[in-house]
Amino acid sequence: MKLKQINIPPLPAVLLAIISVQSGAAIAKGLFPAIGAAGTASLRIGISALILLAVYRPNLKKITANQWRLVIPYGLSLGAMNLIFYLSIERIPIGLAVTLEFIGPLLVAVLGSKRRIDFFWVLLAAAGIVLIAPWSNNGIDLLGVLFALLAGALWAAYIVLGGKISKIMKGGDAVTIGMLFASILIVPFGILGNGLSNLTPQLLGLGIALALLSSAIPFTLEMKALGQLPARTFSILMSLEPAAASICAFLFLQEYLTFNEILAVIFVVIASAGSTITSKKMNS
Repeated sequence: MKLKQINIPPLPAVLLAIISVQSGAAIAKGLFPAIGAAGTASLRIGISALILLAVYRPNLKKITANQWRLVIPYGLSLGAMNLIFYLSIERIPIGLAVTLEFIGPLLVAVLGSKRRIDFFWVLLAAAGIVLIAPWSNNGIDLLGVLFALLAGALWAAYIVLGGKISKIMKGGDAVTIGMLFASILIVPFGILGNGLSNLTPQLLGLGIALALLSSAIPFTLEMKALGQLPARTFSILMSLEPAAASICAFLFLQEYLTFNEILAVIFVVIASAGSTITSKKMNS
């Protein structure tokens, strides 16, 4: 079965994207010591672009001017978001970085909401974020915090632009072309930083797995979901990211969850499920 023929409902698509991204994060962490954050981001984005080109083969001649106006900034925000997030987790814990980064999607959810019940789900998700963040750690790198917040702003732009482009362009074509522009922006940083000069066949294999898990698969799934879900609903669903990051840290790094972190997981799961259920009722 070809990838473009797979039909996945929007909610499972988002959940699979989250699992895929967090699995890829474990691989990325292993690549940092060898090729650095910029090299890892370049490998991830560059290989993802090649994979998507081979799968979807978009016809660039048929892209309209209106589509170009959206897909170019979509791709640039996608690439910058990934590089800056990697720069962040070089300096601060992944759980904190993901938590701070989520402020961007959370703002999209708040600004796009028109119903009181949506504010309740957003507040519940925000409570989970507050609980999961290690506020007691006074030794946090401020530059890492700023990078995480900037990545959050770019994540918000990615959600808004993705929602718009999904309405006027095929999801696979949009992600592929967007990834090409992300590569144009990010790969030079990997080359200039000399990270890619340290590549070995083993590291390249890990880079391919990283590209599949962290970019090619989740971005395609997210684009499909963005075409069927309101941007605010998608944003609240993505509140699972901090919880997923903590769970993956437990599974792959043997980092145990505290009571507050477990409570945060419960809060964001309820918020995500509640948002989806109420949204479905309003649209039925």
